[in-house]
Amino acid sequence: MKKDLLQADSALHTELDSDFSKIIDAGMSRRRFMQGGATAMGLFLAANPLSKAVAATTHPDSKLLGFTKVPTSTADTFIVPDGYVAKPLISWGDPILKGAPAFNENGMQPASAQTGQFGDNTDGMSFFPLSDDRALLAVNNEYTNYKLLFEHQGKALSADDVKKAQAAHGVSVFEIKRTSSGWEYVAESQYNRRITANTEMMLTGPAAGDALLKTSADSTGKKVFGTMNNCSNGETPWGTYLTCEENFNGYFAKPGGGQDVHQQRYGIGDDSKYQWYKSDARFDLNKEPNEANRFGWVVEIDPMDPTSTPMKRTALGRFKHENAAVTIADNGHVVVYLGDDERGEHLYKFVTKNKYNPADKAANRHLLDEGTLYVSRFNAQPGEVKGSGEWIELTHGKNGLTTENGFNNQAEVMIFAREAATVVGATTMDRPEWVAVNPHNNTVYCTLTNNKHRGKKAGQPVIGPNPRAENHYGQIVRWKEANNDNAALSFKWDLFVVAGNPTVHKDFYAGSANINDENMFNSPDGLGFDNGGRLWIMTDGSYSNKGDFAGMGNNQVLVADPDSGEIRRFATGPIACELTGLTFSPDQRTVFIGVQHPGEKAESHFPAGGNSKPRSTIMAVQRKDGGIIGA
Repeated sequence: MKKDLLQADSALHTELDSDFSKIIDAGMSRRRFMQGGATAMGLFLAANPLSKAVAATTHPDSKLLGFTKVPTSTADTFIVPDGYVAKPLISWGDPILKGAPAFNENGMQPASAQTGQFGDNTDGMSFFPLSDDRALLAVNNEYTNYKLLFEHQGKALSADDVKKAQAAHGVSVFEIKRTSSGWEYVAESQYNRRITANTEMMLTGPAAGDALLKTSADSTGKKVFGTMNNCSNGETPWGTYLTCEENFNGYFAKPGGGQDVHQQRYGIGDDSKYQWYKSDARFDLNKEPNEANRFGWVVEIDPMDPTSTPMKRTALGRFKHENAAVTIADNGHVVVYLGDDERGEHLYKFVTKNKYNPADKAANRHLLDEGTLYVSRFNAQPGEVKGSGEWIELTHGKNGLTTENGFNNQAEVMIFAREAATVVGATTMDRPEWVAVNPHNNTVYCTLTNNKHRGKKAGQPVIGPNPRAENHYGQIVRWKEANNDNAALSFKWDLFVVAGNPTVHKDFYAGSANINDENMFNSPDGLGFDNGGRLWIMTDGSYSNKGDFAGMGNNQVLVADPDSGEIRRFATGPIACELTGLTFSPDQRTVFIGVQHPGEKAESHFPAGGNSKPRSTIMAVQRKDGGIIGA
């Protein structure tokens, strides 16, 4: 089977290399690609085999982007195109469980109140239909801002304060309904649920039960309490929600130092930002040295059953998970693309052992427990922004993952997936964040947000999909798997867009030729496709609006045509926010967009205005004429 795949890969590469040679013959050097303007960019895309695959699904005279572009903004509001309307759906602190009180911005509400309220700092989310006019939203609540959460701004944390902070984390599941005035959330629905840093969960897969996952409270190594720093998400074909644990290290501390090599690689410090370890012993690694190993996983949740136990799927590896982009390969195996969101870390792919069976929902629930995790290696000639790549298997006994190299079994390969990726020679990336798969042609896209260490730190050379030193603008890499098979072992890649500022720079930092003074942005983060094949890009970058970022304004949402390369700004957020989290109603007539941490580092009063406290909020965006979003 592997031999057949490799032969197929070789044949495809011969064909694609021929196509790439046309670019070179046309004089499409790296310099021209980056500086040659819209015409040059159009030629590059037209000759690019990845774009050919997209073009084959799009009518040649179609206009994929049908809205009026929005200018940059520094206003403390959420702005959408003419002909659209955006309304707040739910904000941090709104009650969703029976008996929960309304939000009180004095910061004095106890942990018991926050446990029943919508969590803080909304991030990735998914829409699960119940009927044409009713649905569930499963939403990540990534972290919380102590200056807003507490009256004392986090300066004197009590044990109850820590519990309150833990209750503001995790996942919120709640019902929404369509009304004559738009979507509204249903308080006290039987489906509503809060999953927090203290919710009971099970560890499953190859690492479950390993000695490194056992604690004084759990001798089995299979039961863990809580999930936190839930960044982005995924959705399975069998109707479950995947929430991804990202910067979990910030909740643990090892007072006095003495971290081992594993704790160092995962960023465990002597102290921690959230200070939980001072009143909750499991976050003190001097007392519970294995507790941190129980975080950094992808967690599977059944949103339809509020009594179900969330499952941490260890077969998908442990690192700072951004999102989990799920697709089904032609052979029926489920493929999950995964980014490790830290400068100089890696991009992964998981392929299930067994095939998806749409007629056997129960069997599908175990698909993510068995399979193979791979990590990517990108190859390129010096100065090129395109090339080939391969997926390297992370299986104990293969590719140097042996006892002699520090891995005693498959459990340790998964628990220390970062170190395994280094051993096999994976490519270090500029913070791989969200991954999205084009539903029309299987092309895969990944946002590489930024990397101040690129070209300055060992192991992070300026090469391939990471082509700029001290990269502070970011880029989006895309690839096509061999034979258009998402389970293949090799791929061809190029850069879809290189973000930049052409009003400040005239060199590589101006960005690629599809960037101009009307759509420039920095730090692409969130990413997703709608049913029409439009690529939605959300940013989490600098909103200083000066220096390298002059003219960029607040963070924003952009929409791209993967065929032509055109990018158009769709929305801008309020002051000091990140725009993140994206999901559509099945009829594509509503898009839900998360506004995270407005006012975090500058004054904001979003969404209520006046002198109100800023609150992370989900916005429901519709066209006034009821049409398809973005069309």
